[in-house]
Amino acid sequence: MKTILLIEDNADIRENTAEILELAGYNVATAENGKIGVELALADRPDLIICDIMMPVLDGYGVLHIVNKNPELNGIPFIFLTAKSERVDFRKGMELGADDYLTKPFDDTELLSAVEGRLNRFSKLRAEDYNLKQEGLTQFLNDARSVGGLHSLSVDRKAHYVPRKQFIYTEGDEPTRLYFLKSGRIKTTRTNNDGKELVTGLYGPGEFFGDLALLEETNYTDSALTLEDSELVYIPKEDFRQLLTSQPEIGRQFVRLLAGRVSDREDQLLGMAYNSLRRRVADALLRLQEPLPTGEPAPPIQLSRDDLAAVIGTATESLIRTLSEFKHDGLIEITGAGIRVLKPDKLRRANW
Repeated sequence: MKTILLIEDNADIRENTAEILELAGYNVATAENGKIGVELALADRPDLIICDIMMPVLDGYGVLHIVNKNPELNGIPFIFLTAKSERVDFRKGMELGADDYLTKPFDDTELLSAVEGRLNRFSKLRAEDYNLKQEGLTQFLNDARSVGGLHSLSVDRKAHYVPRKQFIYTEGDEPTRLYFLKSGRIKTTRTNNDGKELVTGLYGPGEFFGDLALLEETNYTDSALTLEDSELVYIPKEDFRQLLTSQPEIGRQFVRLLAGRVSDREDQLLGMAYNSLRRRVADALLRLQEPLPTGEPAPPIQLSRDDLAAVIGTATESLIRTLSEFKHDGLIEITGAGIRVLKPDKLRRANW
């Protein structure tokens, strides 16, 4: 059962409004002034606050200010109650971050409609509705700001250009942000005790990386390097934590965005362990040359043979031999621009 905190100094309005909400199935806590209301909210966090503007001891503006600044209360949907003569006051309240307002006197339908609208505000924050390859991250963060009350989220999310063969971070660095790859390709690697480089991940457009160190609050255990000219969007550590912790529903949906391709990676690891070399090379080429979001053909694969061999988990000589066989069969084209898959369906269906 959802809990609503009603803060109203007029006893008749307070009792009548509470009765309507209780008949509609809500649990209602009431307070006759802002100070008592804040104390009740801190003792038992409500799902929504309905608050009068003009009150003794602590007015509605003061309540809203405390709610927005207190980590334990931030993000609670907030509805102002205002008299018709207080239009200027209402506008000020909305500018301060209130979610909605009701003008007194209001009827039952207006009250319940406003309450349901605020409590259902997270319904559009579904991870599957955001295409990360087509500005979906910006759309999600904008929606998180507006419906989740996360007003302190950074608004500047421009893409940062990073040229090919540049380190984004290295082993031992302290994480300061989450990375989102808008275009290009990134590999993450770890160096073993013998100095051998092991590829731990390969990331393409629409994917996040660098999140594990943030979640574990440890330094990076691998290094991230651009394999192509890339565009990255940075999400500061503070924003990352706010998205995860400020509102449970926002946090769940954000985790779903982060984990969008976990099952794909598990399949890749299983394939590396059990598939034949020809199957692994074919899968890697198909994965690296996925069609662009616009539907246009993907550009040639420009990874070096050493990088491609490391991704597949084989020796460079074995990779070169397999690529030569694919080229002889007319499945791929190898030019100075890179490797292009010519017959993806045949490559995908073939029983290697």
